[in-house]
Amino acid sequence: MNGFVVYILKSKIKEVTYVGFTNSLERRIKEHNLGKSKFTNIYKPWELVYKEEYSSEDEAIKREKYFKSAAGRILIHKILIK
Repeated sequence: MNGFVVYILKSKIKEVTYVGFTNSLERRIKEHNLGKSKFTNIYKPWELVYKEEYSSEDEAIKREKYFKSAAGRILIHKILIK
């Protein structure tokens, strides 16, 4: 894929989610599980529970910001309990 992915990870050890965006999903998940991010290191291992693909970085950033808002967190909860 030549684009960007907005993704939601869920910790396998605690009820915690993480939202991010990247142009290389496989690499980024690996980095989270190797502890290369301060926040995600605490709650590793992580599993991918949702992703959306975008052709532009601006679109992906906008969607990531939405998921991090109050309304976006409600949507994440709905996605996770389907």
